[in-house]
Formats: sequence, structure tokens, C-alpha cells
Amino acid sequence: MKTITILSGKGGVGKSSISASLALSFSKNKKIICADCDVDASNLALVFGAKKQEEWIDLSTNEAAVFNLNKCGSCKKCFNVCYFGAIDWKDNKPHLKKFSCEGCGVCKLVCPQNAILMKKVSNAKIGFANTKYGFKVVSAQLNPGESGSGKVVSEVKNKAKNMGSGADLMIVDSAAGVGCPVIASITGSDYAIIVTEPTPSGFSDMKKAIEIINFFNIPKSIIINKFDLNKSGTKQIEEYAEKNNLVVLSKIPFDKKFALALTNLVPIIKYAPSYELLFNDMKNKLLNLMNL
Repeated sequence: MKTITILSGKGGVGKSSISASLALSFSKNKKIICADCDVDASNLALVFGAKKQEEWIDLSTNEAAVFNLNKCGSCKKCFNVCYFGAIDWKDNKPHLKKFSCEGCGVCKLVCPQNAILMKKVSNAKIGFANTKYGFKVVSAQLNPGESGSGKVVSEVKNKAKNMGSGADLMIVDSAAGVGCPVIASITGSDYAIIVTEPTPSGFSDMKKAIEIINFFNIPKSIIINKFDLNKSGTKQIEEYAEKNNLVVLSKIPFDKKFALALTNLVPIIKYAPSYELLFNDMKNKLLNLMNL
């Protein structure tokens, strides 16, 4: 199974809308599965109109410190070494602050009394949704205040691989930004697509996303969304792409139909079939670029 990861750097550029229509276009002649790797705000399934989440189960990818105060010698070493400031010191004993522990385990390592254990915590839920288009969307949701989003993303991709046994292609819809969940989304991908927009922040964040992709040596291309809102900004992106040997896969115009498609819970190529040709063209270019 080949993996295409779609990322943006900047949020709000239309990444999930584009991911959904591209996935739908691929599904017409390839067996696919989708992985929604925005585990802080997973919504790709909604774009396909899949409202029911199946097999929504607890997931544990993180640990938290547990103190045995009877064994504690009040040496304060755990308090002093906690980089995240997750330990409170009350009544001459350590106490864990809610939503603060990152599960690094340094406190356990330095405790001379062996008074600290690391205990698995349920920090997310994971499951999948069936779409009416014949493929599944695997997703997860990080619990409020919990950490470990990168590890949760890895679990989403692993589950998608297992559920998509025999599939030709996995479409990964990454989170916005360039942080840990995005890095986890890109890892192991065969191809990356950066969705950007012709704004200063869109251009800047696109370049940050490209730096990460280059680190993993993954082939890539660019989609410029809302290109007609700022022709000079679009030209700047195109010049950057030409200078850096990047393929501009497509330029998509600004269209309120994209927002209307989202509110109606359908991909744009179903809401406005005139876009089917544009997304089929993108798909064919990708099939050629990836030798599929």
C-alpha cells in the first residue's frame, strides 16, 4: 500500500476539503483507505457525510507518574528535575498537577526510594467510520488536556494499514502546523502534497512544511488553493516552486461552493460535479508522479 500525506503548514487553507475530493477521485479506480491524522480536531469523516463512528475505543499511548507517598523520602529530586513543571510540592511531598505530566519518566529515574511508578493513561479514543463511497476513514480524538498526539497519529496510521489490508493507497489528512502530529503523519509516506494559499502566512508556513518533508526525503508537490484572490502571491509561490524544482499540481480558484459543500457534508466534486475534471487531473498527475 502506498501512502500520500496531505499537509498545509497553515490551517484554514482547505486541506481537508481537497483531501476528501482527491480521495473520492482515487477511489474510482483504486482501493483506498483514509487516515484522519488531525487527532485534536478530526473531521474528515464529516466531509464524507459519515456521522457515525464505529468501534470508538479507548487508546493509551502515554504514561503519567504515580507517587507512593509512604515510600517518599521528601528529597525533592523529582520536583527539581521535572522539565514540564508537572509536580507540585505540598506538605513536603510531591503531587502531580492535572494535565501537566508528559510521561517522560525522568522523575522515576532520579527517585532514590523507588517511590514513583509510570502508569498508562487513557489519552485518546480511536475508531473508524464507513463512508457511502465504499471506503473507511480511520480517526482518533485526543482527550481534552492530554498529550501524546504524535503517538496517537502513529496508532491511526497503523490501524488504517491493518484495516486497509489489500488496499492500493492510503490517503493521510494531516493536522495543520509543523509540530509532532504532522511529523508523525509524514513519517513513512511515499508522497506528500502541500496545500497552500497565496498569503504571506500561507507562503511562510508552506516553506516550513517543505523543510520537514525534505528532512525525510519524500517526493512532493504543491496545490495552490484560492489562487485568484491574490495573483501576485500566487506568482511568488510559482516562482519559488520553479526555483526549487517543485511541481505545482493544481491551482484551485476561490469558490463559495467549497463552504456550501462542507455544510452539506459532501466533497466538492459531489456538490459541484464541474470540479470532477480538476480533481481527476490531479489524480492522474499523481499516478504518473508515483508510478502507480
